[in-house]
Amino acid sequence: VLVCTADVSAMNLSEMQKLALTNRPLVQRYMADLEKSVQDVRRAKGGYLPSVDLSLSGSALDEASSSEDDQSMVAAAKVSWNIFAGFKDRYTIESAQLQQKVEKYRLQGIQQDLQLDVALAYLDVYERWANRRVAEAAFKTLEKVYQDGENRYNVGLIGKNELLKFRVDYDNADITFKAADAGLKKSVNSLSRQVGRQIQFEELDFGDFVTLPNPVDIDTYRQKMLAQRSEILALQAGIEAASVQIDAQKSDYYPRLDAIGSYSKYDGYLYAGGDDESELRGQLVLSMNLFRGFTTEATVARAKVEVRGLNYDLEELKQSLLTGLDNLHIDVQVSRENVDVSLRSIEQAEENLRITQLKYDEGLQRESDLLDAITALSRAKYNHVAVLRTLFLNNFRMIRMVDGF
Repeated sequence: VLVCTADVSAMNLSEMQKLALTNRPLVQRYMADLEKSVQDVRRAKGGYLPSVDLSLSGSALDEASSSEDDQSMVAAAKVSWNIFAGFKDRYTIESAQLQQKVEKYRLQGIQQDLQLDVALAYLDVYERWANRRVAEAAFKTLEKVYQDGENRYNVGLIGKNELLKFRVDYDNADITFKAADAGLKKSVNSLSRQVGRQIQFEELDFGDFVTLPNPVDIDTYRQKMLAQRSEILALQAGIEAASVQIDAQKSDYYPRLDAIGSYSKYDGYLYAGGDDESELRGQLVLSMNLFRGFTTEATVARAKVEVRGLNYDLEELKQSLLTGLDNLHIDVQVSRENVDVSLRSIEQAEENLRITQLKYDEGLQRESDLLDAITALSRAKYNHVAVLRTLFLNNFRMIRMVDGF
């Protein structure tokens, strides 16, 4: 596995992920949603508390009546407290608390996604750096071959056309190397965007890619995913909240009992006994709706359908995630096997180049054979980088599958 030497202050993947969770406004946005759900719970609990209202009203008539002067005013204060409303307040609070859990799981999910994005951006930098090393090695090899070809051409050992073959491959290697260098710089910029602050290439040591990921037990991962995947937990909490809403809507079938205390001060109402009179009144009001155009029945039925629909969504989500996890596991196994194959290919390509170089120096191989051997070695190295990238890519995605970051 390719590694890079860096100083002791180098950043690893975990540190960059922590920075991203702190710096990215995306996380703060979901935290704001969680804060809103906290206030929703607080608002739902208000149903258990009394309501206090103050009012002041004034009237002006063109002429006084038998019960009211031409100008009058009423100041009133009322305290009302719901004693019973078919357990609606209880279920509303429970539903709000469950919605708060949904927002919490959504926040966890976006945090996991963000950490995956950082890991993939970091992997992209590693891949671009490794490819740049391969391109640089090929460029230096062809540079040496071209210089040797020039010397041979100058003493008449090879013709102009053979030297031009070297030059074409040498120039192509130069272009490839420059493109790889530019790609590396752009990948560092992309990583900086994911982390939320400028990252310097010198800060990276790629220590997270020194050893291959450990093999995983797919059955254990399946159980972990179903038990702790944030999207599944959020949907389950949403189903619970929707189920509670069914009971909350059924409260309209029950009577409602309210206690009301009011104080009114009159000015200009003759029936109140003259000017500047007051009244203190206490009421206990029992009310029950007998018919509302089947709206209650429709609301309850709709809530039940919503629960059924969410359960379908949950089952679809589980099956989709399980299939994705199984496919990732297959890819990881194949990539792990391909690592050994790619390393063996590099060894064979290096030996082939060594032998071809010796034969070419002795005049037993053509220039095209030497160029083919150099190209084969570069291709083997690129394949190794690609295999490593695929292995770590799928491993990171498997970690995300179980909310493992």
